[in-house]
Amino acid sequence: MSRTLASMVVVGALLLSGVVSSCGPSAPSKGDLTVYVAAPLSGWQADGGQTVVGGVRLAAQEINQRGGLLGYRVKVVGIDDEADSDVAAEVANEIAEAVRGGERVLGVIGHYNSGQAAAGLKVYKDLPIIVITPTASDPSLTQQGYRNFFRVNATDAAQGPYDADFLVNGLGAQRIVLVYAQNEYGEGLRAQMEAALDSLGRAPVEVIAIEEAADSHAQVIPRIKAADPDAIFLAGYETEGYILLPELREAGIEATFMASDGCFLYEFIDGSAKWAEGVYVSGITPDPKVVADERWWQAYRAVESRNPGTYSIAGYSAMTVMATGVTHARSLDAAAISQALREIDISTLIGPVRYDDKGDLTDQRVYIFQ
Repeated sequence: MSRTLASMVVVGALLLSGVVSSCGPSAPSKGDLTVYVAAPLSGWQADGGQTVVGGVRLAAQEINQRGGLLGYRVKVVGIDDEADSDVAAEVANEIAEAVRGGERVLGVIGHYNSGQAAAGLKVYKDLPIIVITPTASDPSLTQQGYRNFFRVNATDAAQGPYDADFLVNGLGAQRIVLVYAQNEYGEGLRAQMEAALDSLGRAPVEVIAIEEAADSHAQVIPRIKAADPDAIFLAGYETEGYILLPELREAGIEATFMASDGCFLYEFIDGSAKWAEGVYVSGITPDPKVVADERWWQAYRAVESRNPGTYSIAGYSAMTVMATGVTHARSLDAAAISQALREIDISTLIGPVRYDDKGDLTDQRVYIFQ
């Protein structure tokens, strides 16, 4: 479907009302500097995408209160990729048109999912902008030689071995069924998990594909039951998790259930209801309840009129990283910012950020929650 930038949701990162004292930082005076946030803002993954935008908005507001970036006011524009790779390609081309049309664009925070990030990067790689994904975990994204692309999250190359080790050595699982969503994310993490479990001498007793965002996964329940697992691992999103988990429990399958970071959302808990109790979920970013203080939560609520989600701090940290790159480079030139980001240590809400030459974190942190 066709779009124009004028029809998109524009979220301005506005200064808080109030008088700035004469000894405080000067208000941004050079005009606007646009940061696009490309994520699902409608449809089945809208909640996750909206929490990323909220985090970016809060970080931009704080930056503007400190005087902006090199005198420019950061303007945040949320743009909906609908969790669809074809739409993501359209979004990327629209951003490219804005850049070529003279809009002062600093960069893109996104995309939310690996498939959409891959589609967008085919366009972004040729633009003079910085791209930072808050959540896309496919290792291949940073193996293409893109110089303007970075992450603030761990990759599945770290998550797969960590989760496999937790299942085998942490939980003592003997018979593991590996279930994965049929999309770029699920298939990529499945490969990482299979390889890691094989290396631990605990190959899955079954590997089962399920449809993305289906209304039911009842057709695979008999196959899972016949495998007699003591642990089930899901490489998928919350939309698979909160459907599959209740169906397993209602079928009398009591095996330990563990899900990947795609289920690291409050929506997975809400959707799973009572069945969520005791479930394990891995995360490629920390929980905001652990790392963010009450002041930050209050500031987020003031901006968004809702509580932060699990990926709000990922969006917030991505904006922090982008802004720090500008500050250290003392330039809006993408090449200079990219070089600066590869040379400095950055303190963020998700922890210390240091990049390797590919744009991946040198310290890949994976978390397990129950």
